[in-house]
Amino acid sequence: MKIYISGGITGCPGYMKKFDDAERKLKALGHIVINPARVNGELPAETTYQEYMKMSQCMIDIADAIYMLDGWETSEGAKFEKHYARIHGKKVIS
Repeated sequence: MKIYISGGITGCPGYMKKFDDAERKLKALGHIVINPARVNGELPAETTYQEYMKMSQCMIDIADAIYMLDGWETSEGAKFEKHYARIHGKKVIS
């Protein structure tokens, strides 16, 4: 299964480790993983929040499921991603 990782990034110290740990865990279970923290880290510094969210939508569109990291409830972006995934028929995993 192709899985997109969702969780807080903006204002969340240590977010990269959380995303990387989840990526390793999911890959060890045999999944294909889309790690937006890694992908977004390659975008230009001038990329806006709205542009990041458009990228997130594209990545969710190609995924089969979305994996919600612990603490996602405090992130407006993660809340949006979960909602977007649900309305597009993606499986939500916690």
